[in-house]
Amino acid sequence: MLRLTTDIYRLLFARKAFYRFHKLLFHLSLRGLGVLNYENDKLSGEDLFLRCLAETLDKKPLVLDIGANVGNYSNKIKSLRPDADIYAFEPHPKTFVQLHLEAARRGYTAINAGCGDKNEQLRLYDYEGNANGSSHASLYSEVIEGIHKAEARSYIVDIITVDDFVSRNGIQKIHILKIDTEGNELKTMKGAKKSLAEGLIDIIHFEFNEMNVVSRCFFKDFYEILPGYDFYRMFSDGLVPLGPYKPLMCELFAYQNIVAVRADCTGLLKSRLGSVSS
Repeated sequence: MLRLTTDIYRLLFARKAFYRFHKLLFHLSLRGLGVLNYENDKLSGEDLFLRCLAETLDKKPLVLDIGANVGNYSNKIKSLRPDADIYAFEPHPKTFVQLHLEAARRGYTAINAGCGDKNEQLRLYDYEGNANGSSHASLYSEVIEGIHKAEARSYIVDIITVDDFVSRNGIQKIHILKIDTEGNELKTMKGAKKSLAEGLIDIIHFEFNEMNVVSRCFFKDFYEILPGYDFYRMFSDGLVPLGPYKPLMCELFAYQNIVAVRADCTGLLKSRLGSVSS
């Protein structure tokens, strides 16, 4: 039936005259698929996701907030779960000033470093003239100069690996690993390979967007580095499983919230978030 419908539709509408109409439908469909819903955390699904996690997680959950900026994500978790242990990483020297204040006020730990696949010092790029730092700061200059079409300035920052941090702090379980690093998400996961292999990380929340074009990273790379995880796209009313990797549905280089859940702990999360079939 689907094949017949497709053939008839192509026969009637796959024509130049309908190009602009289909382009509009494409942009509307992206929103319906959970892509480009970035205007606020309710629309993106992040608010519901965190509320449900707060009701689901074990006592005293441990969270790594990598790319914490001024602490909004950590603050939300702390307000929902005051017992949570949170380590918030932010390499930007200007932004870290505000994060440090938020962490001291709300009772979590702020760390003035970013995360990657090795311990090193790198240049972090942000808007020239921005006195307090922005949420767009990236280890890739093209994010500022190419995507955002602005003049960039750089800061030398410390980069560490998740594995090294876990080892030095004797961490036995990471309930949530949140990564928002403007294109450096895959390298952050590469720096957590040992922790992933040992089953220390239950849930990974990360963004996939146009910054991954700059860092030359495909969605398929995340499937390959996280073989024991189920992938979901976030919606305002829950999670939708992405299922087996399909380039047409996965390689969409535009804002989307992705959740990867270790396969042996998906049941309770799925029931809380009301997942539906893809």
